[in-house]
Amino acid sequence: MYILEGNIGVGKSTFLNKVKKSIDNLEILTEPVNNWINQIFGQSLLENFYKDTSRWAYTLENLAMIHRVKDHIEIQNKQSQNILIERSIYSGQYCFAQNSFKNGHLTNTEWEIYKTWTNYLLKTCNPPTGFIYLKATPEICMQRIRKRNRISEKKITLGYIRQIDEWHERFLTLKENIADNLKPVPVLTINCNQDFIEDENILAEHMEKVKKFIKSTPTVPNYAKKIHNFKQNL
Repeated sequence: MYILEGNIGVGKSTFLNKVKKSIDNLEILTEPVNNWINQIFGQSLLENFYKDTSRWAYTLENLAMIHRVKDHIEIQNKQSQNILIERSIYSGQYCFAQNSFKNGHLTNTEWEIYKTWTNYLLKTCNPPTGFIYLKATPEICMQRIRKRNRISEKKITLGYIRQIDEWHERFLTLKENIADNLKPVPVLTINCNQDFIEDENILAEHMEKVKKFIKSTPTVPNYAKKIHNFKQNL
C-alpha cells in the first residue's frame, strides 16, 4: 500500500488520474472527500468547517478518520497491496486535526479523546510501503484552490494553507512526533510547483519517479531488516 499526501490544492486528484493512466497494475483509491463536501445529515460538513471552524472541527475530523481507517483496514486485508490511496489517517492526525488543536479549534478534551482513539487505531493499521508526497508552495496551492473555485473552499485563507504546509513538512520530511513504525517508511517527495498538466515532459518525469519508487520498495515491508530512506526532491 502506498499513500499519496500533500497540501490542499497541490494537485493530488489530478496526479492520481495521471498515475492511473500511466502505471499499469496499480489500483487507485481517491480520498472520499464527497462524504464531507456533499450534503450529510442535511449539511455540508466541509463548508461548515471553513465557515465556523471551532464548531465543526471535531465533527469533521472524526468523520474523516472513520472513513480513512475503514479504507485502510479494508486495503491491508486485501490479497493485493499494489494500491495507491489519497491521504490517510496519518495526515488526518498529524496535519489537520493537530492544526485545529494548535489553533484552538479543538478543546483539550476533544483533542485527548481524538488522540486516544486514533493512537489505538494506528496500532491496528499496518504502516504503508511508502509515502508519495506532493509538494508545492502555499502560494501556488492557493492559486489552484481559487482556480478550481469550489464553494466549500471559499473561506480558505493563505494563512491556513501555510499552516497545513508546515505540518506536512514536520510529518513527512522531518518526521517529527510521529509513530515509531512510520519513521522508517520511505518518502518520495515530488516538486509540483510547475504545472504538470500542461507540460508533458514534467508529467513524464513525475511518472518515472513514481515507477522507480514503487519498484525500489518491497511489496511487503520488512523494516527490521531493510530500512529505506528514499527521498527525491525535484
